[in-house]
Amino acid sequence: MKDYALAATFFRNAIDLDPNFADGYCGLGMVQIYVAAGFGTGGLADALSSIGPLARRAVSLDANNAIARSCVGFAAFSCGDYQGALVEAERALQLSPNLAAGFWQRGVTLIFDGRPEQRLTDLRTSLRLEPSGSNLVLRLFHTAIGYYFSGAYENALAAADRTIRAFPEWPQSYRFRAAALGQLERSEDAKAALERAIAIGPEAFDLYIRGRPSWYRPEDYAHMLEGLRKAGWPG
Repeated sequence: MKDYALAATFFRNAIDLDPNFADGYCGLGMVQIYVAAGFGTGGLADALSSIGPLARRAVSLDANNAIARSCVGFAAFSCGDYQGALVEAERALQLSPNLAAGFWQRGVTLIFDGRPEQRLTDLRTSLRLEPSGSNLVLRLFHTAIGYYFSGAYENALAAADRTIRAFPEWPQSYRFRAAALGQLERSEDAKAALERAIAIGPEAFDLYIRGRPSWYRPEDYAHMLEGLRKAGWPG
């Protein structure tokens, strides 16, 4: 969490030093979303309203910047505009065919758009092209989500466990681990996982069960809540 706050400071400093540096705007918008949506620490509405203008500013400075295009796609995805997100992901990949962020963006959008084709393939390609990197936690985590929304709960559990081993401080993985165990009817393990999910990130857990985020389809959101209820969540 402290690293993300420090990153935001550095991106702001970069923009102050060079207002024409496109990547600075992309980085600032992305890290704001990571913090607000990932840790549930407040400010999600502000982060969602600012990422679009920041991403568009980056593209206005450099229309052929693949990272900037991917950032515009992520801004569209965050607002539930799957078609816009896919268009920008494709543009990013046309500009840079080996861009890990482009494959991740397209794969994530397909996951939440309810379209099975390519989604996990794109995430695996992203991991192969960039086995580390600043958004590795998101690529691992969204692999777990992709399996969960596909009903492959054993695979979702394994992917969630992999993410937790690599990034134990990231609270989102614990929620899907609990939901997957609930769907697998492993009652005792699911209850313990649910308690852990709430304890490790109460703000993040509350954010996602208080109301449906803009990038979730209603049926997918209900699917997640179903798993949590089976794990023992009383909501």
